[in-house]
Amino acid sequence: MKVKVLCRNPDDYVRETTRDIQKVPRNYDPTLHPFEVPREYTRALNATKLERVFAKPFVASLDGHRDGISCIVKHSKSLSTVLSGACDGEVKVWNLPKRECMRTVQAHEGFVRGMCSRFCGTSFFTVGDDKTIKQWNMEAPGYGVREEPINTILGKAVFTGIDHHHREGTFATCGQTVDIWDEQRSSPIRSFSWGVDSFSSVRYNPVEVIMQLRSNTLCWNPMEAYYFTCANEDYNLYTYDIRHLDVPVTVHMDHVSAVLDVDYSPTGREFVSASFDKTVRIFQKDKGHSREVYHTKRMQHVISVRWSADNKYIMSGSDEMNIRLWKANASEKLGLLSTREKAAANYNKKLIEKFQHHPQVRRIARHRHLPRDVLKQKREQREMKEARRRKEQNVRKHSKPGSVPLLTEKEKHVVAVVE
Repeated sequence: MKVKVLCRNPDDYVRETTRDIQKVPRNYDPTLHPFEVPREYTRALNATKLERVFAKPFVASLDGHRDGISCIVKHSKSLSTVLSGACDGEVKVWNLPKRECMRTVQAHEGFVRGMCSRFCGTSFFTVGDDKTIKQWNMEAPGYGVREEPINTILGKAVFTGIDHHHREGTFATCGQTVDIWDEQRSSPIRSFSWGVDSFSSVRYNPVEVIMQLRSNTLCWNPMEAYYFTCANEDYNLYTYDIRHLDVPVTVHMDHVSAVLDVDYSPTGREFVSASFDKTVRIFQKDKGHSREVYHTKRMQHVISVRWSADNKYIMSGSDEMNIRLWKANASEKLGLLSTREKAAANYNKKLIEKFQHHPQVRRIARHRHLPRDVLKQKREQREMKEARRRKEQNVRKHSKPGSVPLLTEKEKHVVAVVE
């Protein structure tokens, strides 16, 4: 005689709380679900639409400066602290969670051209139009104590940029020359110059590539140290490999005016750029076009931009004296998420990745609203580029074979590489 026993575990069908949903047993055999792919496609389409609906990247605006923002610097140790310099020589220290200014320093007479935080986070350096390098204590002085710099160095010319070593007590400045300084000395320990050219930005691991137009700034990839991206005056960004400087690895195009600043995310997979066309764009390191563009009606020319160390936020400083805080992922929900919310978000993300090449999903995911001026300039640039391409084809057609070389987009912008 056979006796069949049914064993049921209450954890499989009983809710943990009365507020939880009812547990429904499912059989995942694909033969029992012939319409699984159409159903998932519909869910992916809905998830893409909802992602665009909930894409609200703007978080906050930090008001307080009386002139345009010239530079923004992250604290080397604290995620919640950010420093900003303005065109009137004023430096402010901000608390991002509270969205308030903790300290104001009148650092220079004229523009604050550059700032950097010391690797230990105890002090920061500023350079300005008054030809001085000043080191300031990160902590505010006590009540009744006058605000004075720890150290002041008077230079021979205007400094346009500064960067500090990540582990040693040395820093680099640029202007008419590139100088390497020791914190304990008042004169540079090394100076580098190149003819009569001046330098607008300096970062450690310097590399020189000659391009058709001036590069405004550059940023190193934090995870792949041999890659760096430079922002150029020709509306593009160029990612280079220092092992092969003949041509850039990727040309990033979408801006319609000069690109003024760039900064990488902590993961090294993406970077953010600020442009004179009043927009902020986010690029993937190996993609030629931006995945996101941020703009507001009030925001003017964006001069400086930084990516937060926790990979969640982006800070931008612009001409109209505002520092804006954006979400790195426009549709991401802020705050604590429940387990079910995290599971639903991950599921929707995988569905979008699975059906990302379908026409409707791709169209909705790529659609962005642009300001009228940016859209008009983009159309004009497209027509100009097409006219240049036609002219080049006609010249090649009526010239001796081989006399007009065929250059790729990567090769067009590099003039020479100096060994």
